[in-house]
Order: sequence, then structure tokens, then C-alpha cells
Amino acid sequence: MSDTKNEDNSLEYELSYKVGVAENKNSKFRRTMEDVHTYVKNFASRLDWGYFAVFDGHAGNQASKWCGSHLHTIVESQILNDETRDIRDILNDSFVTADREIITTLPGSSGCTAAVCVLRWELPDDVPEGTPEDVMDLKEHRRKLYTANVGDSRIILFRNGQAIRLTYDHKASDALEMERIEKEGGLIMKSRVNGMLAVTRSLGDKFFDSLVVGNPFTTSVEIIEEDQFLIIACDGLWDVIDDQEACELISNIDDPNEAAKTLVRYALENGTTDNVTVMVVSL
Repeated sequence: MSDTKNEDNSLEYELSYKVGVAENKNSKFRRTMEDVHTYVKNFASRLDWGYFAVFDGHAGNQASKWCGSHLHTIVESQILNDETRDIRDILNDSFVTADREIITTLPGSSGCTAAVCVLRWELPDDVPEGTPEDVMDLKEHRRKLYTANVGDSRIILFRNGQAIRLTYDHKASDALEMERIEKEGGLIMKSRVNGMLAVTRSLGDKFFDSLVVGNPFTTSVEIIEEDQFLIIACDGLWDVIDDQEACELISNIDDPNEAAKTLVRYALENGTTDNVTVMVVSL
């Protein structure tokens, strides 16, 4: 079993989203489970906000476990420290901070990919500046989703029947990432950084120094009525199914736990050789 963080920072309230998670070590091919997932209800002590994340470890589970326990607290503290800052900037700084902490404090040389979402309510753009949020009805707010990722774990939004990828696969086979690595003095051999690591961005991986960085790809999107759910999953799923097919496979499943189990079962039955972790967030 991976570590799971499930925090609830307020009184009982019916959330506007539901979260389902499924995981499998895949014992046929893997001795250990290096994936970790985290979700926090009412994130940052804000009603109906959410934090959702999947971390896929490699060379051990130290980095993924650290992120599962600490990254959300870094993001939260930065939000509370300056609530006017763009969440995408906060996510970038939080990833960089986490990368530095893992490299300087953890033993070993483990690393992990990361796919992180922050779902929150915001005031519309036409509201006069300085209007307190607590004087407005929640229905007058808009719901925004902010995402960040390093590596090849993905976040997919299913909108109006179409899969929209909100992440970028940082792989050594990617032309832009290859160019960046080579400018830093690294080599790409057999689609791996210095012939060893398949991803070009991660948290940790101290032996790759400036070649493998922690700066994430980030997005922001307003959640609308046509948005049905999110899939957040490691490459153990995406190695054997594409984005659209994954969404269609669970599009008629109302229970997000059952939807997540369905995707994990599909991955195992279709030959994935990795750990598998899937989080489904019904919107």
C-alpha cells in the first residue's frame, strides 16, 4: 500500500466534488510500491477547495513518500502567505522548494514524478477590487483548476466528451527536453538522460544535478458545467491506454472509486509492467 494523505480541514459539508482512488503494486513485475497519492478536502482551510496529487517514485520510494507528506503543506503555506499571488507561480515555487529539500535532506538518490491539482473557488473578474469573499454567495464564485506536473504522470480533464490533457510529458524522447538537456551538457542515449533516466523533470534525483529539474509545466482552467471528471494517474496507466480511451472507459461510471478501479484493472489486464495508481475526481 502507498501512503495516503486524506485531510479534512472543516466541519461536515457536502463537497461539490467526489474523489476515488485505486492502486496496485503489480506484483507480477514489481517487488515494491513506489507510488504515493494525496488528497486534501477543504484545502488551505477553504470551503470546498481541493488538493489532489499522484507521485510516481523511482530508485526507491523516499522522494514520493516525502512529497505525499509535505508538498501540500508547502503549497498551502505559500497560498496563505500571499493570497494575491498566481497559483501557477506558487505551484512552480513549491515544486522547486520540494526538489531542493529532497536533494539536500533525504538519503539515497530517489526521485519522483508529480501531478498536482488545486481546485478552488474564486471571485469573478467583474467584482470590485477589495470585495470580501465572505460576503458573496458561493454560487457567485467561479471554480478554477490549477495543475502542475513534472515527469510523465498525467492529469486529464473530460469535457463535453473530449479528453483534454493538462500536463506535459517530460520524457527524454521529447525534442524540447532533449535540447534543454544537451544545452546543460547532458547526453540523451536510448531515450534516457545520460542513458539512465527516462524522465527529464522530477523531484529529487540528486545525481543528475541541473539536467533533471523540478520546474513544472503548469496550467489554469475554469471548470464549467460540461466538465465531468479528472483522471490523475502515473504512467503505469498511460503506458497502455491513451487519454480519450481512458475517459470513455469510465464515462458512464458515477462512482469515482469504481471508475478508478476500472482503469487500474484495465492497465493490469493490458500488460502494464509498472505500479499503477489512478485518482478520479468527479466534478
